[in-house]
Amino acid sequence: MENESRSTPQGNQVCVLISGGLDSCILVEQLRKAYAKVHPLYIRTGLLWEDTELSWLRRFLEATAQAAVAPLSVLDLPMADVYGSHWGINGQNIPDGQSPDESVYLPGRNIILLSKAAVFCSMNHIGTMAIGVLKGNPFPDGSLPFLKRFGEILSTGLNFSLEVIAPFSTLSKEGVLERGGDLPLHLTFSCISPVDGYHCGDCNKCAERIKGFAYLNQVDQTEYGSKSGRKSHG
Repeated sequence: MENESRSTPQGNQVCVLISGGLDSCILVEQLRKAYAKVHPLYIRTGLLWEDTELSWLRRFLEATAQAAVAPLSVLDLPMADVYGSHWGINGQNIPDGQSPDESVYLPGRNIILLSKAAVFCSMNHIGTMAIGVLKGNPFPDGSLPFLKRFGEILSTGLNFSLEVIAPFSTLSKEGVLERGGDLPLHLTFSCISPVDGYHCGDCNKCAERIKGFAYLNQVDQTEYGSKSGRKSHG
């Protein structure tokens, strides 16, 4: 028996893998101008910052609500049994502000997220997945050749036409911030070591965030936690 022809997406829709951080939140706002419907998708894998991240993400989406942006979808894909003693699970030796970008590597992160998101897209007839990969991303599953090939593999395996795009792949963090300058960016969340529901101000991702705002001479309204109380930069 011959295989059925590949199913095709319906309408001008895109699914955005959203983390609650600056890049993916700004990406949602950029894509709603180009697509009839944007579907923000958050996938929980069991990392220590996810509850805080998700709480801030809901605040951001509520503050920027638009008809073109669908309600947030949240899926689960537990990875603690695979990641084991990784710092993202146990909270030990979390990369600080002096550490290189390579130190925050989560093995197979994009492979994991894109795989589940692809099934979500095929079930909901969404033909495009967007991910907030930036210029200079050092990880193998964040390269454009990988994303293109993986999209083709997912399409074949699901028998559904699916494209993976990375609209910010030519931009630096500062370039992305410039595009989102009119958004409530203080409601985004970038930290990998939250303190009482706020950014710690000391980890690798917080340092990247602080540096980005400083580079643009923008006021950073983010509240950063510390043992002595909350503080702000800018």
